[in-house]
Order: sequence, then C-alpha cells, then structure tokens
Amino acid sequence: MDRWQGMQVFVRVAESGGFAGAARALNMSPPAVTRAVAALEARIGARLLIRTTRRVALTEAGARYLEDCRRILAEIEEAEATAAGAMATPTGTLTVTAPVQFGRLYVLPVIGEYLDRHPAVAARALFLDRVIDLVEEGADVALRIGDLPDSGLSAIRVGGVRSVVCAAPVYLERHGTPREPGDLSHHTIIGRSDRATVAEWRFGPDRRRAVAVRPRLVCNTIDGALAAALDGRGIVRLLSYQVAPALAEGRLVRLFEAQEGPPMPVHVVSPEGRRAPAKVRAFVELAVERLRADPRVNPQAG
Repeated sequence: MDRWQGMQVFVRVAESGGFAGAARALNMSPPAVTRAVAALEARIGARLLIRTTRRVALTEAGARYLEDCRRILAEIEEAEATAAGAMATPTGTLTVTAPVQFGRLYVLPVIGEYLDRHPAVAARALFLDRVIDLVEEGADVALRIGDLPDSGLSAIRVGGVRSVVCAAPVYLERHGTPREPGDLSHHTIIGRSDRATVAEWRFGPDRRRAVAVRPRLVCNTIDGALAAALDGRGIVRLLSYQVAPALAEGRLVRLFEAQEGPPMPVHVVSPEGRRAPAKVRAFVELAVERLRADPRVNPQAG
C-alpha cells in the first residue's frame, strides 16, 4: 500500500473512531486496515493512535498529522477534480443544512433556483434545529445563525436576525399592550422550550437588562409557539425571521423594538472555501446574493 492510500486509511480510522468502522467504509478487512496504519506509523517513526478495547484515540502527533493528511488529500482530490472538470462545471449531489424554519422559508427557494440553473446537480436539504459537523454528516454548505466558533470553515456573513417579542392584535385588545419589558409579569407568556421553567428574557443593546417570565404555555417547537401566539394565546419571543411573514401581514405586533438586543449574525458556511468544487461555489455565490438582498434576513437590504 502506497503512502497516499495509507493516509486515506488513517483519516478514515480517525474519523470512524475505530478500525472496524474504517474497514467497512473502505471495503477492506480489519487486519488490512490495522497493517496499513502500523506501516504508516513505522514509516513516520511516531505513534499516531492509542488503541483501546472499544475505540481508538489520536495522539498529539496523530492529531497534527490528521490535519496535514486532510489537507494533502484534499489537494490531491482538487487536482483530480480539476482534470475531470468538476471544478469548472457543477455536478454531483449538493447537501445543504440549515435550521428547520429558516431552511423552509429562505433556503429552499435558493435551492430551487440553483437546481434550475444547474441541471447536472441533485440536492439534499438537511433542515435540523441543531448544529451538525459538516464533515461527519457529509454536508457541503450550512446556514448558521449566531456567533461561530473558531474553526477551519469558510464563512460569509449575509445578514443578522434579532430576538423579537410580539403578540397578536386580538391578545393586545383583550389584555392591553405592555409598554416596557417589566410589564411582562402581568401578561400571559408563551415559552419556546422543552422545559416549563422560569425563563429570562434579556433586553437592551448590551443585553444587560434581564426580565424573568413564567410561561403559562410552553411549546417545544417554533411552529407551535408561533401558532399559539397567532391564536391570541399570549406574548411570545422568537427570532425575527420566524415571525417576519406574520408581522408583515399584521397578524402579529412587534413589542419593545427599541429595547431589542443586538442582531445575531447569519453566515453561509462551507468547509473548503475557494478550493470547493464548482457545485459548492455556485451555490454559495447564489445563496449569498439572494440572502443579502432579502430584508427579512439582512435588514440593511431594506
């Protein structure tokens, strides 16, 4: 087995957390995988993995070598893809992940336009209200809301969204309109959580003012909390993009707008940046253009 293949095996073992998983993924026998890693360690002269009965873990040298292997293998794949034309023409399957409602409202239309433009590409929409590891889940592009941790991912900011307190006009007619956040203690609150506990809503440009609220109704989904608010069941706090259609239609009224906290950034994230294949670069360019032009995602566009 040559050095390039040995690197592939090592990377797969590290990502799978074991020799058996790597063997299945590579269609090799576990002994062959073990021999390949041992040969690589012998060639390098350093131990890369710590073996236990259940899984393997990277040594310090192994962690550094894993990063180098990923970079080298990516460069080899890029060279091969360039020769085959994949870097020039979008082909293959593109996987895009985003929060559920954001994906449905704002990302799905972009995917539809992208597919119209590039008939040689198929798309997979992975809409989840949790952050996933792009490499482990096999995703090409992610839409992320909130501050990003330091990582090797390429990120382009396309806008920002705020936490918005709102209620239906029928609720405000029945119970009055709160004038400032402290008035919330006298109103019915709809909680957006899976735990029926006291919630703390923060206000102001520095988010230092904390107001404790006791939800009377708690919904574990955004759609549930939004539906309850539209039905006049109470005051809810959701992200601005989640309530934008209802606010535009007058079905909800925005409260305390002057006391809202700073916006949370929205980024288009991909793991390969400029070295990404054409299918990824084409989607990122389109998504950035469309989302930056949407005032519901990027208020400055309005």
